[in-house]
Amino acid sequence: MKSDEPISTGAKASQVRNDEIRETMSKILRVIFLFFAVVLALGAFLIAARDNVSQSNEIVKFVKHFADAVDGPFSRDNGIFKFSGKNAETKDAVVNWGIAAIVYLAIGRYVQHLLAPRKRR
Repeated sequence: MKSDEPISTGAKASQVRNDEIRETMSKILRVIFLFFAVVLALGAFLIAARDNVSQSNEIVKFVKHFADAVDGPFSRDNGIFKFSGKNAETKDAVVNWGIAAIVYLAIGRYVQHLLAPRKRR
């Protein structure tokens, strides 16, 4: 039976290593989804504050362009909600990108839950 000890110890070490990798990957993916959500929320804020924000600033351009790239079906131009009238562009951005940010947060949490190893007793 002593010949089984190194195998079980090796298997435990391998499992611990795999668990650490899965935990790290789940955290990385959650941070990525969090980043997307933050950029969308910041983009909506920049649209809402457009009169007080330099639209030629490179950071502002980057945030708005990145938010446009990751908004998916929650586009401010062709999203779930399409407002008209006064401040329609602001309302489109705040509502559609706000929903997209919430969805990204939920997806990030769900992916982390799926990937993270189950706690052992």
